[in-house]
Amino acid sequence: MGRAFEYRKASKLKRWGMMSNLYPKLGKVITMAAKEGGSDPESNTRLRTAIMNAKAQNMPKDNIEKAIKRATAKDAANFAEVNYEAKGPHGVLLWIECATDNNTRTFANVRMVINKSGGQLQQSGAFDFMFSRKAVIEFDLKDDMDLEEIELELIDAGLEELEEEEGVVLVVGEYTSFNNLCKTLEDMKVEIKEAKLERIANTPAEFTDEQREEIDEFIGKVEEDEDVQTVFTNMA
Repeated sequence: MGRAFEYRKASKLKRWGMMSNLYPKLGKVITMAAKEGGSDPESNTRLRTAIMNAKAQNMPKDNIEKAIKRATAKDAANFAEVNYEAKGPHGVLLWIECATDNNTRTFANVRMVINKSGGQLQQSGAFDFMFSRKAVIEFDLKDDMDLEEIELELIDAGLEELEEEEGVVLVVGEYTSFNNLCKTLEDMKVEIKEAKLERIANTPAEFTDEQREEIDEFIGKVEEDEDVQTVFTNMA
């Protein structure tokens, strides 16, 4: 099993089920996508994948529709994507992705949580060469699928790595290939389970089980902030 599959299994996904504010976070992504590229999922790949990912987390249809409508509301907030880099317990590296309509508020809140928990914010760009931004797509392997054929088609679309484990296929490519990879799978009638842009550590670090528990607790506190969308780490 490759590092991308291992990283994804140990990523923030395992904590999403415990997030009380998960739907508002997913809704914000949908609103941003609709505002940027229009409210029609058929012509807006980013919105289509945002809706798909929300459905994968069992977000109600009404919530999804309301999030799309908010993009065209007169009083709609102008959200922007902001990233922060930090060191946490035991030297773990954190890449924190946020969506906010108030940079000052978000920075103050994130810094306060990190400082209180014994972490430290780093200068912007400090971890640029420690994480790679990748397109990561997941789908279930069905009996009638030819995985070799799918792989050959995806290579032309920008595939870097394809892995299968227990009926789940993970597709990894450069982030610039995200749309091409999604479209190729859709054209082949492959039902995408999840599709995201993720930060994968170039050199994953090993931690003990006890250390990982402390790190997960630390990350959970950071993720409680409504503006924090995703936290990636260099945990192996």
